[in-house]
Amino acid sequence: MFSWAKQEQGGRNKEGEMYQTVTEGLQTLYTKKLLPLEDTYLFHDFHSPALEAADFQSKPMVLLVGQYSTGKTTFIRYLLEEDFPGMRIGPEPTTDGFIAVMYGENEGVVPGNALVVDPKKPFRKLNAFGNSFLNRFICSQMPNQVLQSISIIDTPGILSGEKQRISRGYDFSEVLRWFGERVDRIILLFDAHKLDISDEFSEAIKAFKGQDDKIRVVLNKADQVDTQQLMRVYGALMWSLGKVINTPEVVRVYLGSFWAKPLQNTENRRLFEAESQDLFRDIQSLPRNAALRKLNDLIKRARLAKVRSHDTSGILGKSWNGSEEIRVQSAVGSGFYGREPKQAGKRTETKLLLLLL
Repeated sequence: MFSWAKQEQGGRNKEGEMYQTVTEGLQTLYTKKLLPLEDTYLFHDFHSPALEAADFQSKPMVLLVGQYSTGKTTFIRYLLEEDFPGMRIGPEPTTDGFIAVMYGENEGVVPGNALVVDPKKPFRKLNAFGNSFLNRFICSQMPNQVLQSISIIDTPGILSGEKQRISRGYDFSEVLRWFGERVDRIILLFDAHKLDISDEFSEAIKAFKGQDDKIRVVLNKADQVDTQQLMRVYGALMWSLGKVINTPEVVRVYLGSFWAKPLQNTENRRLFEAESQDLFRDIQSLPRNAALRKLNDLIKRARLAKVRSHDTSGILGKSWNGSEEIRVQSAVGSGFYGREPKQAGKRTETKLLLLLL
C-alpha cells in the first residue's frame, strides 16, 4: 500500500517527508527554505510581512474595490442571496471600512482588534496599520453555502479629493496592496453613470501592480442605459482603464446589473445573463485553483527574495550591542550605516534601485 509514495517522483520530497496536501507541502517548504532567507536579508522590511499558517490554509478570497455607490455591497448580497451582518446599502457612501465576509457557524461580527490576534484568520499582519485602520475593519461571519468555498472582502467607497485621502487615518493604498498580494481575485466595480477614475481610485489600482492576472472589471448597473449608450459607456471605460492599467492585454470587463431587482432595460437581457454566468464561473473556479494560485504567489515571492539576496549580499552586520544594522559596501556606494532597520532599509533600497537603473 502507498508503494507509489516510495518512488523518486512520488509523494515524498528529497528529505523523505510526505505531504497530504499541496498546501501542507507549500507551507513546509516556505517555513524551512524561504523564510530563513527572508529573515537574513530583511525581506519583510523591504517588501511584505512573513507568511503564516493561516495564509496557506485560508479559503480563496475575493476583493471588491470601487468608488462609492457602485454596488459593491449589493454585489456581495447578490452572491450570497441574503443579508450579512454589518451590511449597509444606500446611495451615499455607506461602507466606511473594510468588511471580511467569511463563513461561521454562528452569525455575528468580530471587531478588527480581536480579528488580528486570531491565529486561524489570515489577518494578523494587518496589526501594523494601526488602530485607525483596525477600528474600521470587521469580520462578518454567517453560515452560508457560498462562504464555505470563498471569503469576500468589502472595501470603503473610494472618494475624490485630497481631503478624503488625508482623513482616513491610515494608508489606504498600502492596505489594498496587502490584500492584493493575498487574495485570489480582485474585482473593480464601475457604475455605468460614473466612469471617472479619481486620484485615489487611480492610486488604488496602481497598488495592484504585479497582480494583473487577478484583476477583473465589472460594469455594474448596465441595464440603466440602452444599447447605443452602452456601447459608448463601454468604450469610455476601456479608454479610462488604458490610462491606469499599463498592460498590453485588454482587461476582461463583465457587463450586467448585479442585484435582485428586475432589469430596467431588457434590450440586452441575453447579454447580461451570459456575462453574469461567465463571471460566476470565474468565481466558482477559485476553490479548484486555490493551490495553484498559492504556488504561483510563492514562486513570485521566492524570486523577489532571491533578487534581494543577490542585491544585498554581504550587507548585514552586527553592532557591538548586538542590534541589527545595515551596511552598504563599496559596491553600492561610499558605505552607509543605520541603526534603524526600516529607515536604513528605505535609504538602501533607493541606492540599490539607482544602481540597477
